[in-house]
Amino acid sequence: MRKIIGVILSIVLTINVAHAQIARPGAEGIGDPYFPTLGNGGYDAQHYTLDLSVDMENNILSGTVTMQAQATQDLASFNLDFAGFTISDVTVNDAPARDYERDGGELTIVPASPIASGSSFTSAVTYSGVPGEGVDIQGDIFSRGWTNYGDGVFVAAEPTGASLWYPVNDHPLDKATYSFRITVPRPFVVAANGIQQDKIDNGAAITYVWEASQPIASYLVAVNIGNFAVQSEQTPSGVLIRNYFPADIAQQAAQTFSQTDEMIEYFSTLFGPFPFDVYGVAVADTNLPFALEIQTLTLFGRETIDPDSWRSVGGPQGVIAHELAHQWFGDSVSLERWQDIWLNEGFATYATLLWTEHTSGRAALNNVVRGIYDYVSSQQNAPLAEITPPGSPPADNLFNDGVYERGALTLHALRLRVGDEAFFTILRTYAERFRYGNASTDDFIAVAEEISGKELGDFFDSWLYDEQMPAIPEMGLGQQPL
Repeated sequence: MRKIIGVILSIVLTINVAHAQIARPGAEGIGDPYFPTLGNGGYDAQHYTLDLSVDMENNILSGTVTMQAQATQDLASFNLDFAGFTISDVTVNDAPARDYERDGGELTIVPASPIASGSSFTSAVTYSGVPGEGVDIQGDIFSRGWTNYGDGVFVAAEPTGASLWYPVNDHPLDKATYSFRITVPRPFVVAANGIQQDKIDNGAAITYVWEASQPIASYLVAVNIGNFAVQSEQTPSGVLIRNYFPADIAQQAAQTFSQTDEMIEYFSTLFGPFPFDVYGVAVADTNLPFALEIQTLTLFGRETIDPDSWRSVGGPQGVIAHELAHQWFGDSVSLERWQDIWLNEGFATYATLLWTEHTSGRAALNNVVRGIYDYVSSQQNAPLAEITPPGSPPADNLFNDGVYERGALTLHALRLRVGDEAFFTILRTYAERFRYGNASTDDFIAVAEEISGKELGDFFDSWLYDEQMPAIPEMGLGQQPL
């Protein structure tokens, strides 16, 4: 019997040694050609739990973020994107990590033993500090992650800012579900993705518990903190709307956003059912030069309540429609690579035009299309023009007007080319087929060709990649006079 046991132990040791030899580090990037170090390879994140406490006065964020994941290879080590903060503890499967180290925004974790491909595992990182402190933050304000503006906090992290406030596989290709336990001092209120499940009274502080049951891209994960008044309603189709407004302008804000239920119902007829259990907005108690389509809880600034808001065709209603449409295009259907950002912004911009058509008629839509066409045409030939073809914006200028405006014109030109019935079937099929997943420009073109029965390669090549903007012959735009 001892001899048999010895043989078995020898076999087990041999297998373990062999496994250790073939295990290798997960890649430091997920493969995005524009952002090669963004995201990580070797595992698929399934769920994150953010258990954090916020010192609002000193802007200190502390707590533990736990990731549940599945290994997609034999892992000797794996990375999380995480910049700044002081890390006090790292565990894998509830055991101390053998080692961990920081290199810029990369946190490399070495588990006590290799993780076998296909295995589920957890990692937990405990940390504390001032978000962004000691970090060379690049990009615009909507990409800087956690922002404390004194009277509250908003999070905006597109495309790379999620890792500036929590450890994460920071790329839309690795979406996950989320739990939040956010503790704040009274009288602050916390709003996050999904649905609030609990509010725990801790005396001088309150812990808000939120659950997001549908997968989210990391840049669309957010916590909003403020002196909010909460207003709730339900659409005729049963979508819960809960809005978080600064208390002193709550009544005015409710009027500004009063058409949200109608927008949801209308867009659902065009794009398919609303993809999430809940929707709403959080209005930060500060002015912002942007709005951001946070999944299930779009972020706006206080200036949006101004009826003369400059930000979109149609004023506040235009930008409200734009961000709502992102819940289908950008949130539910997410990018495979950041180069294809027009799939988010061109689609949402065109949704604004569709709302104009719905509320003001086809003539109003045509007038807007002509105005956009004239604007893009004039700008693309201007010196130092920043408008680029929508399918290939530069990595350092992803959000230029070509992505938004010419991207929207691409969709309108497609609509005129294939007809309304095929066009809206294309949109619904695309939204349904890639629901809660990721898609590329090639995926959308394939759907368009499948539904329309037309060869559209040359059409999309000219609209998405040619420097010279194509004509829209159906409207007499861009054609040379006879």
